[in-house]
Amino acid sequence: MKTLPTDVVLYKSTPEFTQDSVPAGLQRNHTTAADVWGRIIVYEGRLRYVIEAPEVEEHLLVPGTPGIVEPQVAHHVVIDAPVRFCVEFLR
Repeated sequence: MKTLPTDVVLYKSTPEFTQDSVPAGLQRNHTTAADVWGRIIVYEGRLRYVIEAPEVEEHLLVPGTPGIVEPQVAHHVVIDAPVRFCVEFLR
């Protein structure tokens, strides 16, 4: 998984989601805009983060292990356990 560039700054965050409230759009392939990075923060439980390109990668996110979303790279999350998380957006 990539790391965030040192020059990006947080500009917005989603509300906290749970396994019951996560939007369907996050569970199917989607991307961020050209200059937007994401950081998936898990507060409780676990979340599977799947990066679709250039090669498929799957990461298990838990508290203390964020998921980094690269600009314009297709990805989605898989809910298979109780979880509480948010997504931060940086540019």
